[in-house]
Amino acid sequence: MIGLPAGTRIWIAAGFTDLRRGFTGLSGMVQTTLKENPFSGHVFVFRGRRGDLIKLLWWDGDGLCLFAKRLERGRFIWRTRRQNYGADERPVHPGRRLHH
Repeated sequence: MIGLPAGTRIWIAAGFTDLRRGFTGLSGMVQTTLKENPFSGHVFVFRGRRGDLIKLLWWDGDGLCLFAKRLERGRFIWRTRRQNYGADERPVHPGRRLHH
């Protein structure tokens, strides 16, 4: 398990993202769409169109980390851009699952 430093925020990008993007594309989205710094140490979470894949971008102080999670069944529950434009900053408690 990777522990996050105290004060780390988790930013959840509303809507879907083209997850063919990697480090450069997602960090660019953080800067232009979310108006945040991808090197801030916060975690940025993106969901693919089908809902079974998410990617997390995180600066660990030494370099950018890109994590991916694909569900075998089910979908990640996510707000659409119509429900909330841009990013939705939410506290996520350790051990809490973001899907059902």
